Amino acid sequence: MDRYSRITNKNQREIVLLKAKPCAWGKCRFCDYIDDNSRDIPAMVRLNRKVLSNVTGEFGVLEVIDSASCFELPEETLRDIKNVIEKCGIKKLFFESHWMYRKRLNEMREYFGVPIVYKIGVETFDNDFRENYLNKHADFERPEEVAAYFDSPCLMVGIKGQTKEMIARDIELLKKYFKLGTINVYTDNTTDVKRDAELIRWFAEKYDWLNDDPSVEVLFENTDFGVGD
Repeated sequence: MDRYSRITNKNQREIVLLKAKPCAWGKCRFCDYIDDNSRDIPAMVRLNRKVLSNVTGEFGVLEVIDSASCFELPEETLRDIKNVIEKCGIKKLFFESHWMYRKRLNEMREYFGVPIVYKIGVETFDNDFRENYLNKHADFERPEEVAAYFDSPCLMVGIKGQTKEMIARDIELLKKYFKLGTINVYTDNTTDVKRDAELIRWFAEKYDWLNDDPSVEVLFENTDFGVGD
């Protein structure tokens, strides 16, 4: 599995995919990424340290992702990230966190001492679809609530059961309330959530202009950032 990459188009940065402890929620209907979780702390720390050794500080920006939230990373790995920040001159971090940690985000900002862009897997602002089908356990009702804590929502498109209207509204709200965002085109996995190829074709044509929008990154494959498997 590739765990280090460089993003050289929009928002240039280095990115690392680290191992973390099991996701505190871990019940999202569409997610099998939690298979990368581990309870073997020493092994995780060793692997994460090896991955972090690739960071050069080339862009002064580092994104750290894992298959849970940044709060599930081992303490030793957090210290290693802090050492990399100091050694490589990292000026900004990208982290991802679940909604449940929204009131703890400043803990990481204080610990690392650099600005942090917080991503959150919203998937959709349609509350019924997000909670009752996708089972996200993110009980906000309005995008303003998310924007009060997080900088960059991750949306998902192309799921059977979604509608064009739902996707259009999601993108409208993303552009209205947030400076940054990511759109993930859904890929079939081991769960019972299925990809809607026709809806994806419609999205790719109608929202082709997003490819030129510097504030939105569209991932048609899970590995488009250069990490993962």
